[in-house]
Amino acid sequence: MLVCFTVAAGLALIVLFLLRERFPYFFQDCAYMLQRLRVMIRMNKYKKSKPFYSIVDHFLDAVSRHPSKVFIHFEGRAYSYGEVDKQSNKVARALQAEVRLQEGDSVALFLANEPSFVWTWLGLAKLGCPAALLNFNIRSKSLLHCLSCCGAKVLLTCPELQDAVEEILPTLKEQGIRVFILSDSCSVPDIVPLSVKISQASNEPLSPALRSNVNIRTTAVYIYTSGTTGFPKAAIITHGRLWGASFSLFTCGVSAEDIIYVNLPLYHLAGFVVGTIGAMGRGITVILKRRFSASQFWDDCRKYNVTVVQYIGETLRFLCNTPKKDNENNHKVRIAIGNGLRSDVWSEFLNRFGDIKVREVYAATEANIVFINYTSKIGAVGRRNILHQFMFPHAFIKFDVEKEEPVRNSDGLCIKVATGETGLLVSKITQRSPFSGYAGNKQQTEKKLLRDVLKKGDLYFNTGDLLRFDEENFVYFQDRVGDTFRWKGENVATSEVADILTMAHCVLEANVYGVKVEGHEGRIGMAAITLKEGEDFDCSDTYKQVSNHLPAYARPRFIRIQPCLEFTGTFKMKKAKLVEEGFNPAHIEDQLYFLDTDKRTYVALTEEIYRAISSREIKL
Repeated sequence: MLVCFTVAAGLALIVLFLLRERFPYFFQDCAYMLQRLRVMIRMNKYKKSKPFYSIVDHFLDAVSRHPSKVFIHFEGRAYSYGEVDKQSNKVARALQAEVRLQEGDSVALFLANEPSFVWTWLGLAKLGCPAALLNFNIRSKSLLHCLSCCGAKVLLTCPELQDAVEEILPTLKEQGIRVFILSDSCSVPDIVPLSVKISQASNEPLSPALRSNVNIRTTAVYIYTSGTTGFPKAAIITHGRLWGASFSLFTCGVSAEDIIYVNLPLYHLAGFVVGTIGAMGRGITVILKRRFSASQFWDDCRKYNVTVVQYIGETLRFLCNTPKKDNENNHKVRIAIGNGLRSDVWSEFLNRFGDIKVREVYAATEANIVFINYTSKIGAVGRRNILHQFMFPHAFIKFDVEKEEPVRNSDGLCIKVATGETGLLVSKITQRSPFSGYAGNKQQTEKKLLRDVLKKGDLYFNTGDLLRFDEENFVYFQDRVGDTFRWKGENVATSEVADILTMAHCVLEANVYGVKVEGHEGRIGMAAITLKEGEDFDCSDTYKQVSNHLPAYARPRFIRIQPCLEFTGTFKMKKAKLVEEGFNPAHIEDQLYFLDTDKRTYVALTEEIYRAISSREIKL
C-alpha cells in the first residue's frame, strides 16, 4: 500500500512538473478561473436574492462585523466603518428633509476627494437615489452638459469648488436645479449650506424599504467618460456592474487584511468603484488622498502600512522619476492595480521598489469586458482563457485606421485578425455582459454598437481600442481609434478641444489630435489650425480660451498653423499624417507654437524648446 502511494505521489509530481514545463501559466490560470467562478456564483446569488442584496447591504454587513475598524484614513483623521455608516444616515435624512428625495431621483455630486464623497454617496444609495459623479476639473458648458445628461435636479458641492458652480448658477436656477454646499454657511443666496442640517439630523439606520425597488439592473451611479460628441458622456453603471467592478480587488488577490492606498479621483470608476467600494465590501481600510503626490507616496505607504496601491501609468512613472533613496524598498506594498503602464516603467518600478505584483488591467468605464494580467507578465494588459471567453465573448477584428471602420468580407461580416496582428477589440453584448449605454444620449449609445460582426444579427460593443494577442494568449494594448486620445490618465475628446480653439478670434478651423512624446504615456494634445483671412495667430487670446474652458490635461500643448486642412472624401479631417509628423520643428515647415505654462501664453516652438522637451528639461 505504501509503495502504491509513493508511486502515485511520484507520478503526480511528474505530471505537475510536465504541466508546468509545457504550460507555464497553468496553475495561475486555474487559480484565476477559480476566483472568477466564485465571483460568478456570488453574482448569481445576489441577482436572485429577494430582496436584492446590494453593495449597501454588503457595507452594512461589514459595519456589523467590525464597526470600530478604520474604513478611511484622511489627512490625519481616521473614520471607522461605524462612523461612516452613521454619517451617511445623517446625510440621507438631511437630504430627505430639505429636498424630499425619493427613490430613483438623481443627484449630482461635484465634490473633491474627501471622506464626505463616500458617505454622501452611501446616504443617497440608502435612499435608492443614483448619483452622478462629476469630474471636479470640468467647468462651464461641460459642467452644464453633465448635469443635463443625468437629469439631476439637485447638485451637491463643496467650498473649494464653489467658484465653478457660481459661474453657471444663473443657468442652474433657470433649469430648476437646486444647489447645496457641504459647508456651515454660504454668502451666495442660491447656494444652500447643508452641513448644519446634516449635523443636526438623526444617525439612526434607514429603512431598507426606501430602496425596495432597487435591483441588479437599476442605475447605481453615472460616471462620465469623454467621447466624440465633444462633451463627457454619462455612462450608466447599474448595481450589477457596480458589483462586478467591486470584485476586481478580490480577483487581483486582495484580502480583508490588506490596506489600500487610493489617490485616484473618486469620480473615476477605478478610484471610487474598484478602490473604495471594492474595499468597503471586504472590510478593508482605505488611505484616501486628495490627489497623487510622488513625494508623499512612499512615506504614506510606510506610515499607514499600505499593502495595495492603485495607479495609472503616469503615476508610476512619476515615482520612478523621484530621486533615489536608501529606504525605497522599506515598505509593505505587495500589489499594484491599475492600467496604462509602459513596459520600461514597469521594469524600472520593480527594480527600484521591490517585488510588487503588478496587476495591469484593461477596462473602460462603460465597457462590458475586462482583462486582468494576473500573471504580472511585463507589458501585457491581460490574458485570454476559456472561462474568460465564456464570461466575456469577444473578438479582435480587422480595422481600417484611415476610414475608421471595421474591415468586412463579401458577406458583410467582420474579419478576425491572426495571432500577433493588431485588431479592434469588440465584445458581445449578452445577459452576462450587458452594455447599459449613456444617459440622455441615444446617438452616442448607438455609435458604440456593432452589428453583424461574426454572424448576421449579432450585437457587439465597440471598445474603440486596438489590441493584439500573442501565441501564449497574452493581450497587449496598442492604440486608441476615433476622436479620443489619453493624456495624464484622462480621456481627451478632440472635438471639444477644437470647439474651444475656434472661440479664439483668429482661428478659422481646428483639427485636434494626440502625439507621442518620448518618455511619456499616452498622447499629448496638438492642433493643426487655419487662420481667418487677414489674421495672425494671437498667442494670448488662444491661451486665454483654452485655459478658461479646458482642464489642464486637455489643453493642446502644440499648435501647427496650416494654410488649409486636409479632409477625406466623406469630409472627415485627416489626422494620421499629422500624428506621424509630430511636432519637431526641424522636420515641419509650418509655423509651430508651444503652450508655455510659466509665461501663460503660446510661444514659437524653436528647436531649442524641442530639445528641452525631449530631454525633459521642460516638464509636460
